[in-house]
This record gives sequence, structure tokens and C-alpha cells, in this order.
Amino acid sequence: MKILDMKHIKKSFGDKTVLQDIDLSVSTGEVVSILGPSGSGKSTLLRCATFLETIDSGEISYGGQAVIANDAEGKAVYPKRRELQEAQSNFGLVFQNFNLFPHFTVLKNVTHAPITIQKRDKEEALTEAKQLLEKVGLTDRANAYPCELSGGQQQRVAIARALALHPKILYFDEPTSALDPEITAEILRVMKQLAAEKMTMVVVTHEIDFAKAVSDRVVFMDNGFVVEDGKPEDVIDNPKNERTKAFLKKLHV
Repeated sequence: MKILDMKHIKKSFGDKTVLQDIDLSVSTGEVVSILGPSGSGKSTLLRCATFLETIDSGEISYGGQAVIANDAEGKAVYPKRRELQEAQSNFGLVFQNFNLFPHFTVLKNVTHAPITIQKRDKEEALTEAKQLLEKVGLTDRANAYPCELSGGQQQRVAIARALALHPKILYFDEPTSALDPEITAEILRVMKQLAAEKMTMVVVTHEIDFAKAVSDRVVFMDNGFVVEDGKPEDVIDNPKNERTKAFLKKLHV
């Protein structure tokens, strides 16, 4: 079953077209990595999928339910707030800069949304949060504040927070770009574990080895277009497009 279906997505900032007629679909249990040079539209595509940016035209569906469609003039129409919030319950999002609440403890960062937004039982949310912190190796930091954590620890809290919402699909926007190589390994280990558990994930990343090892599909973007979309061994090892070849060669892949 398709969790996400994006069709003919177009997005501009002023005179600059950032996404040019993009299609992207993701099925249950699939891990999709999105690669490409800076400015290719990767993060903007993720922000459009999660409604942090509005598209100019196109269609976005979650679980077969249309959320955004075009009007008679070909412009994207967004639903009322309640419908949008319902669609948002399908996904979790992990940013490159963590975005934790600085005045909340680690535990409260993880339980806040389940309790206040999803109205879940407090004790149930606390129990699950502790299990998630154990999963990401941070049981002993439950009562710490974000400023007391390393970047890698903060990112693992962000992953636990996203998982606490029971998302059907988890988005990662360059989750390791703000971290040094040793700490990057911590985050990739957690993500590999999630992939092994068949968590549906879309990962904007520059970690080619991770994309190759974990992804079911790799999407290569350039200049607002999807240039290639296929199995990792095809896109990374045997790219067809000259732009993909040049990008990977620059990275010595």
C-alpha cells in the first residue's frame, strides 16, 4: 500500500523554480533515500510533503486519501486546518538541527506531543517514552535538558520524539549533517535498526554508504527534477544519467 503519493509537484520561491513536476511515491515498509547536490530541491520536497511549505500545484495523498489537489485553474488547494492535522498524524519528522524544546527535559520532549496533541493517557505515554529512550540508548538521560546533551544524543532524542507519535512514515532531513563522523555512526545505527524493523522512511542524506546499505530505493535529484529513481545498486553503482555519474564521481563513489 502507498503511504505517500506526490504527483506533478511544482514549487517556486519568487522567480526561482525549486521543484519542477516531481512525482514521488512511498509504500509501506519502504526506505527511500534522496540524494543530490545542494540546491537540488531535496529538503524543499520533504518540507512540501510535510506541509511546512505549500506547493504551487500538484497532488499529495496519504494512505490513499487525497489531502491536496488542484483547482480548476491548476493551483494547489489546501484543506481546512483539522483535515491537515489529520493528514499530519501520518508522519514524523527529524530535522538536521534537532529542534528540541530547550526548556523541556528529554522525557518531556518525547511525551509532550502524544499527551497534548494526541490526547493519549499520560502514564501510557511515559511508559512508551522510556521504552523509546532505551531503544535509542538514552535511558540514563531522561531527566537531562537538551543543552546538557551532545549533538548525537539530541538527534537520538529527536528520533524517539518522532517515533512517539506512532507515524506511518518517518522523514529525515539530513539527520547527520550537523554531526561529526563518530557521532554520525550513532544516528545511522539507530536508523538501520528502524529499517530492519520495516519502519517506512524517507531520508534526505549525503551518506552514500548508508543509502546503499539500507534503502529499498534511491532517488537522485538535480535542479528541481527527479533524475533517477531505482534500486541502490542501479542508481549508485550503475547510474544512467550523466548528472548522477558526475555527482557520484565527485564523491569518489
